[in-house]
Amino acid sequence: MSGSGKRKRDDGEEAEMEAIVWQTPANPPEPRDYIFRNGRRYVRPYYFEFISHAKKRWAGKTIVDLFAEEFKGRSYDYYVSAVKCGRIRVDDKMVHTSYVVQSSQKISHFLHRHEPPVLAGDVLVLQNEADILTVYKPASVPVHPCGQYRKNTVVGILQAEHGLAPLYPVHRLDRLVSGLLIFAKSADKADFLRQQVEARLLQKEYIAKVIGVFPEKEVVIDANICYNAREGRSFVEINGSCIDKAFKGKTACTKFTRINTNGKYSLVSCKLVTGRTHQAIL
Repeated sequence: MSGSGKRKRDDGEEAEMEAIVWQTPANPPEPRDYIFRNGRRYVRPYYFEFISHAKKRWAGKTIVDLFAEEFKGRSYDYYVSAVKCGRIRVDDKMVHTSYVVQSSQKISHFLHRHEPPVLAGDVLVLQNEADILTVYKPASVPVHPCGQYRKNTVVGILQAEHGLAPLYPVHRLDRLVSGLLIFAKSADKADFLRQQVEARLLQKEYIAKVIGVFPEKEVVIDANICYNAREGRSFVEINGSCIDKAFKGKTACTKFTRINTNGKYSLVSCKLVTGRTHQAIL
């Protein structure tokens, strides 16, 4: 009985993975959006509505020409197909491919989203106060919607599984890093806490597990970091120059102190003197 029951649940999960739903920014993440399998958290595929309002320079263009000229990442034929099947709409209505856009009209583009999976670890709520929330972020989960991630984020999971929204990140952790996160429950409180971080009244400390015996004495690393925002990647300067010549490095200082070692691995305290993008994982 238990074996056949397990098979039915797996079949149901397959059906859920294949089912595609239509969503707008007003649709919050829900528990049923997630599927857990083999230690990973998946999101059911969905079409998400990206909304814009027609600028003055868009007026007088056909809907297809507008998209082909303004959003060159997709082919002309794609936009023709998207208009015909209703993935591109004007004022929430289907239109024909020769439809002429007018200024200020609402234009919707429903794009297929198939979010990458993340590890299935829980986002643990550690302290829930009137205006501040402290949680544990597992590795592999982004803090907030970005790139391909919207629901598979700390913010999305907290909204779906704990009903906590809106939340305002006070600081961030890189996707691959686990640790404590502080959220404010209002924009004003978030601004106040961010000012404390910038004034160094609040400090962040990372714990890293490294291979080998780390030196007993404190190690200080000063290495400029170059950040490519377009690609979301960072580089360390080598011999005073960045790997990507188009980007100029910013000073980054990190202090490392060994906590303990077993001869094979070491636990190391990493204190960021500066706070550059991706400094924690470089």
